[in-house]
Amino acid sequence: MPHPVTPPAPVPTLSVPGIAYGGDYNPEQWPEEIWAEDMRLMREAGVTMVSVGIFSWALLEPTEGVYDFSRLDRVLDLLHAGGIAADLATPTAAPPAWFFRAHPEALPADPGGRTLSYGSRQTFCPSSPAYRAAALRIAGRLAERYADHPAVVMWHVHNEYGCHNAACYCDTSAASFRRWLRTRYAGDLAALNHAWGTAFWSQWYHDWDEILPPRATGAVPNPSHRLDWRRFCSDELLALYTAERDVLRAAAPGIPATTNFMVMPDFDALDYWRWAPEPDVVSNDHYLISTDPEPEIDIALSGDLTRSLAGGPWLLMEHSTGAVNWQPVNRAKRPGELRRNALAHVARGADGIAFFQWRASRAGAEQWHSAMVPHAGEDSRIWRDVVRLGADLKALAEVRGSTGTAETAIVWDWNARWALELPSQPSAGLRFKDLVRAWYEPLWREGVAVDFVRPDADLSPFRLVLVPSLYLVGDEDAANLIGFAERGGTLAVGFHSGAVDGNCHVRLGGYPGAFREALGVRSDELFPLLPDETLALSGGGTARLWSERLRTEGAEAVTSYAEGPLKGVPAVTRHTHGDGTTWYLATQPDPATLGSLLRRIRTEAGVAPVRTAPDGVEVVRRRGPSADYLFVIDHAGRGAEVPVSQDAVELLTGKPVPGSVTVGPGEVAVVREPGER
Repeated sequence: MPHPVTPPAPVPTLSVPGIAYGGDYNPEQWPEEIWAEDMRLMREAGVTMVSVGIFSWALLEPTEGVYDFSRLDRVLDLLHAGGIAADLATPTAAPPAWFFRAHPEALPADPGGRTLSYGSRQTFCPSSPAYRAAALRIAGRLAERYADHPAVVMWHVHNEYGCHNAACYCDTSAASFRRWLRTRYAGDLAALNHAWGTAFWSQWYHDWDEILPPRATGAVPNPSHRLDWRRFCSDELLALYTAERDVLRAAAPGIPATTNFMVMPDFDALDYWRWAPEPDVVSNDHYLISTDPEPEIDIALSGDLTRSLAGGPWLLMEHSTGAVNWQPVNRAKRPGELRRNALAHVARGADGIAFFQWRASRAGAEQWHSAMVPHAGEDSRIWRDVVRLGADLKALAEVRGSTGTAETAIVWDWNARWALELPSQPSAGLRFKDLVRAWYEPLWREGVAVDFVRPDADLSPFRLVLVPSLYLVGDEDAANLIGFAERGGTLAVGFHSGAVDGNCHVRLGGYPGAFREALGVRSDELFPLLPDETLALSGGGTARLWSERLRTEGAEAVTSYAEGPLKGVPAVTRHTHGDGTTWYLATQPDPATLGSLLRRIRTEAGVAPVRTAPDGVEVVRRRGPSADYLFVIDHAGRGAEVPVSQDAVELLTGKPVPGSVTVGPGEVAVVREPGER
């Protein structure tokens, strides 16, 4: 008789209604007489959920094994009485001083072998048994005490894994790395030697104990070694997350758990495709880069990528009301930018908006980081904007749970990113995020909806798949992408893609390696360009960053180089492959030329914008079961009129907008339309 199959436990969901609103709340930084004032202001602002306890380990466990929850008890009771939910954190991102005095071996080491000191945050060795034991102990005590507290609606595990502690190079980490490698290579040292190409420079390993982390060396390190190290470090931190989550889940299976990702421009420590299935709710932190002249594009890219990781709605766990404190120049936000930023995240799938932090700190490393309640208090533009945003989010409650719609996918892979940015590439100017953003930007400008996918994803929902940069790709992943074109899709591939396999070994026979036959082209030599060098293209515009000696083997040349050593050589090609079409961009065209080219590619693929709008006006659609929600955000500051359906309603004002909606300069409109089915 067959054994009955136990259905999987349902994934717990966040019980806060509507679009959750709040921020990191750190009452331990303030005298208790301020707390009642905090509750009044939270209600005025429309706050519905705050994260608490993130950096409170030293107060919750003042000495090893001795706990004091009295302060947290009062805070949670106060929040519940005020109708505000708590996202209760495990405080494990900042171990207290007593822990390191008792366990100095848990301090991390840098690539040069120098042991770092405590006195900040995230200063621990992720492989330390002592750290793991202490982290699970405090998580267990929190779960035991607060599993049934009515204020607690979500567990916030740790904080920003990989921020400041993406890797530790100590002997404990070395031993853990070797265990990870034994698993990856099934105990076969010969397989590791092959994967790492250790015949080069006499790096062959005859014993597992000879293997170390890629510490500081006198010359260029082994790229395959470095790549596996990046994979290990991501997995090691993921193991810490799942261990804490499981402790919490055992005590309170009905409370969802999250940890805040950092899908941001310069953060690449973790493979979030591997992480994304583990939280019950995917959440993200995002901060603007002051030097970015159009940070709204990065907000959109980050939001689309986070939504794609989540497979649907997600939470924005941290962003800023104004300036941050950790950049060379920390600029304040322009008038209306706080609102536009927050609602742009909602447009891209966020079902919750939160800031770091609630009240700006008087002391400490982040005393000059903006907050919902700034140093100036209520008599401030920031506070007025915070209150207005709370009212906006309340008006958008029905948007919760709706999803994005896209017929275009962009391939994103952390392994390929890590490999591309290792030393000794043909050009040090290759940056994965920059290459992807260059292709994403013209789609954003034209209002084309985009999902991000991993290389092995199911591509059947899409008409167009873009591969701006996929330097490293395994055979099966390459076959998946090529098969999409063979079955009738349109596949566009950027230069230096398919060059190496999953072990970072060069694919022989010419470039672009794994995609050569499907693209109908072959290169025999690469000609990267100097930082300020450009080449004219035959159809107009210029090429920068990269070129290669390309010949067509079935493809047609769309654009060629009009000057230089490769004059007349194809720079962009188009090929019929199977029932579909493939494109190869063997260079980086200037933005206008790239935009025109991508417009042609997507038009031929049958992909249209969400809605026509003037330049600088972002238009995004979320789709619900019975209605669509059109977000119109004016970043250009000129105002705009956008066509909508005849029975449309603008949700922020509650007014009908038959036929068109007008958005004022720097303003936002959110329109409910009947769903298109």
